[in-house]
Amino acid sequence: MSHNALLYRCVDRIADGLIRFRHWLSLLFVGITIFFAYSALHVQLDPGFLKLIPIRHEYMQTMMQYMKNFSGANTILVNLRWKGEGDIYNPEFLESMRKATDDVFLIPGINRTRVSSIFTPNTYYIEITEDGFKGEPVVPARFSATPEQLARVRHNVALSGQVGLLVANDFKGALIRADLQDYDPDNGVKVDYWAVQQQLEDIRHRYENKNIEVNIIGFARLLGDVIKGLIGVFLFFALAFGVTMALLYAYSRSIRLTLTALVVALLPVLWLLGTLPLIGFGIDPMSILVPFLIFSIGVSHAVQMTNAWRQEVVAGATRIEASRAAFRKLFVPGAVALLTNALGFAVIMLIDIPIVHELGITACMGVLLMIVTNKLILPILLTHIRLERSSLEYSSRPASPRVTWAWKMIARCAEPKYALYTFVVCFVVLVVATQASRKMVIGDSGTGAPELRQDSRYNYDNRAIASAYNIGTDVLSVIVEAPDFEGDSCLHYSVVQLVDRFELFMRGVSGVQSVTSVAGIGKLVIGAYNEGNPRWRGLPHSQVGLSTGSKAFDPNLGFNTDSCRAIQVMIFTRDHEGATIHHVVEEAKRFIAMHPVDGVKMRLASGNIGVMAATNEAVEAAEAKMLAAIFGALTLLCLITFRSWKAVLCVIIPLTLVSILCNALMAVLGIGLKVATLPVVALGVGVGVDYGIYLFERIQHDLAEGKDFHEAFYDAMRARGTAAIFTAVTMAIGVGTWTMSALKFQADMGLLLSFMFLVNMLGAIGLLPALGAWFFRAKTGEVPGRLGDKAA
Repeated sequence: MSHNALLYRCVDRIADGLIRFRHWLSLLFVGITIFFAYSALHVQLDPGFLKLIPIRHEYMQTMMQYMKNFSGANTILVNLRWKGEGDIYNPEFLESMRKATDDVFLIPGINRTRVSSIFTPNTYYIEITEDGFKGEPVVPARFSATPEQLARVRHNVALSGQVGLLVANDFKGALIRADLQDYDPDNGVKVDYWAVQQQLEDIRHRYENKNIEVNIIGFARLLGDVIKGLIGVFLFFALAFGVTMALLYAYSRSIRLTLTALVVALLPVLWLLGTLPLIGFGIDPMSILVPFLIFSIGVSHAVQMTNAWRQEVVAGATRIEASRAAFRKLFVPGAVALLTNALGFAVIMLIDIPIVHELGITACMGVLLMIVTNKLILPILLTHIRLERSSLEYSSRPASPRVTWAWKMIARCAEPKYALYTFVVCFVVLVVATQASRKMVIGDSGTGAPELRQDSRYNYDNRAIASAYNIGTDVLSVIVEAPDFEGDSCLHYSVVQLVDRFELFMRGVSGVQSVTSVAGIGKLVIGAYNEGNPRWRGLPHSQVGLSTGSKAFDPNLGFNTDSCRAIQVMIFTRDHEGATIHHVVEEAKRFIAMHPVDGVKMRLASGNIGVMAATNEAVEAAEAKMLAAIFGALTLLCLITFRSWKAVLCVIIPLTLVSILCNALMAVLGIGLKVATLPVVALGVGVGVDYGIYLFERIQHDLAEGKDFHEAFYDAMRARGTAAIFTAVTMAIGVGTWTMSALKFQADMGLLLSFMFLVNMLGAIGLLPALGAWFFRAKTGEVPGRLGDKAA
């Protein structure tokens, strides 16, 4: 028995079994749905900072090792800005600053040893007096805001070196800096990020008034705005649902078919949500869009099945016979298409970031569940539906002359002569797109939090803080390890000189705003010993001379560990664009490679720029592997399905062109290739292949019956082309509504997915037939075997 005959028999037996046991299977599927619906009630949001970073990257290994010693990337900045007359040295502002510092200190999950403001004891000044050095906290312990104490605080701040760091350059604001951990150090309980952001908002409302503005940034605040934006996600889903319903009804003129298709498209979403608690997963706000993608894919396949069923009913078949015939026609191409969708989701797990792994697993499960809901449950439901007379009459009408003319015009692409024109157009588009795609950046584009719009409150706060302080909001930390030196490593000239040279070198790198380290602070202290003369701001070569600046080597300042076994060099960048990060990191690596010192090791990196650098490198490393994996897997599946390398090229080449076009669009629109957008490219390819598989499966059947390629393509377009175009437009409109979202990453995903759905469809009805016109022009029956139904 041939492979084809065996497959035909298997599909026929499954179809017969579905129809024979449809009542029992209906009860089973209803029970499963009720179970998953109950389980879905227990789904919870599961955000986490560590899920968003490539934990195993060498930069992140450095950050995790020193997270308890130095500020990491999960930093909260609370800025109080004085809007009244004068500066911050007034009772109202300083009292608000003191209370706000205490409130931040008490937030669960805050590393209380790393909280800094002018009111914390680890912020002190050093002054040379007649009696020697005097060092005290900037704000006295018993601060009562008398005019004398206000003048003293002003004096202390000037001596502390915190202007531009914790105090604004224009003396109109002051910062509270704190590190947030994923687990509360007091009880080991996982931090509730939503509760943290609510407490931060309470701080804003408590202290913000006509004289004081409160700016707050940090991952917890960002996540809060994203979670608030999820309300819009559900509104846009409702809008997309309504649009899809209207278009489905306009297409079928049957409210029964419309509701059936929508219910079946929602089933895998419900089953997926019910599965998540069972496997210990929640929904991360950054992957909240996955269920909506599953719904869009479900609509696409439901339309193909209901369209095939409707054609059979119009041709005179009973509803049961029509269900059996539709299943036999579409089970194999539909299942193969869904498997390719699953592969599109699976290959993104090559990116070694936990949130991406979670997204890939979740989406894969959703698509695999769709094989059950769309290919098994839908045919059973269709056996219980009676098509309305209005839909029968509408579907029985002959195609209008305009529609017939449109199909004939599209079918000309399957003629060798007109195919050449298609090749010329595609070649020109390919050249232009290739040139444009070279400008696509790895990482973020623009300033502020890329997940939100530029006019969001978070990005407003980010700009307010960045413009008022030297440190900026983007920091790259380089760790200098010197564990083997005798005594205090900072008292060894070779160590501290290396740090000093590195600091001076990085100050001159384009994109760097400022650099802070023990070397720079030590030179200030040593200069202070010499009446503040700038000439003496240098590093002595002896341990005795370096000990003069030992106040700068206090671990409480946060720049080094005990005995300077590890030293942090903080590099503040002007922005976090992908090009800026790449340049700064490469320059740091170049310095490290060119200046080796025995016993000293310099390691990248911590800070939010360190996280972004690691993430960008992980994405860049995974991009080629991911695309190679998905195209390799799609090629293999298509080869198994069609058993013709020519057929594979007809399906894969349009997908390749669309991928290049997508990269060009991202470059033109300034959308960087990052964790939020790289999966879109893979998903667009996985979903886009559906059109080619559905069409070519029908073409192959007609070729095997002796028709030429032009005629086979024309028949395929009449049978399945309308459904393919309709689903592409419907899916594009559905996700296109996301472009109005307050969440920029959702808007970017909606735009890119809409583009890929439409252009993949155009490739399937334009470039695919053009390629086939030349590959199969010699003789009919070029593709002898077919995986599908004999009567398709």
